[in-house]
Amino acid sequence: MRTTTKLRQLLKSTPLVVPGCYDAMSAKVLEQAGFPAVYMTGYGTSLALLGMPDAGLATMTEMHLNARYIANAVAAPVIADADNGYGNAINVMRTVREYIQTGVAGIHIEDQVIPKRCGHVAGRRVIALDEAVGKYRAADAVRRELDPDFVLIARTDARGAHGGSLDAAIERANAYLATGADLAFVEGPTSLDEVRRVCREVRGPVFYNQTGVSPRLTVEQMKELGIAVTILPGAMLRVALQALHDFAAALRQEGPAAEAKFAERFRGHPMGDLHTFAGFDRIRGWEEAYLPPEELGKYEGSVGHQPSAKG
Repeated sequence: MRTTTKLRQLLKSTPLVVPGCYDAMSAKVLEQAGFPAVYMTGYGTSLALLGMPDAGLATMTEMHLNARYIANAVAAPVIADADNGYGNAINVMRTVREYIQTGVAGIHIEDQVIPKRCGHVAGRRVIALDEAVGKYRAADAVRRELDPDFVLIARTDARGAHGGSLDAAIERANAYLATGADLAFVEGPTSLDEVRRVCREVRGPVFYNQTGVSPRLTVEQMKELGIAVTILPGAMLRVALQALHDFAAALRQEGPAAEAKFAERFRGHPMGDLHTFAGFDRIRGWEEAYLPPEELGKYEGSVGHQPSAKG
């Protein structure tokens, strides 16, 4: 089954909670932890690849390449950040085509001007409504041609943009749904009352971002509100940053012994064996299936991790 079709099926059971990953490895961790879908965060991609903030500095090539790596590392459907489509409606047509070819199951495109910036950072501006509508119409036309199951999420930043308002954001969300978008993503509501209003007045499935200035909700609250999908884009990145900071501090104090202590503490974890997690068992299984039998002789007397063919 295609991941686009799989995501469509997942959307029938809501709310769908989708944590954010920033590279192929973090996506594999989330998948093995049991999440049915993962989200490629644009902020995390920019920070992980460039060491720079989400301020329109990552190009489509970089974002698209990271999406390809992630989608090919996991079987779970991937929802990816496609920023503002990297241009006008014509550019968006190429953007959608390229993202479909990566293997991701869906994307969100926002209505910000170029260069864009993180939806929870001040200084955003949005393009004119008619221009934005044209971009979503173009995106819908391309996905219908290539893969009608590909999920198109229309994001508006009009709530927190310069001169914006929640009224404008809701108006835009409904206009984008009318073009064929599957879900509406109103970025940056600042209170539970605003979230309630979005869910009440948006005429279609709501995609919600639980980060930055927006309230954090329980699963029960999301069910009550009728939220279809919620993402937690920065959770994985923050955990990794904190863990790396703590580990670096231990290395400064204890030297290489700190790594041995960490490895010992991690030994009983389901993903504690890095070589198995990385997929060496699967490589051994492929070798047995497709290589001449004499090729397997390389494992005899060889020192190091011995992968199992059962992987």
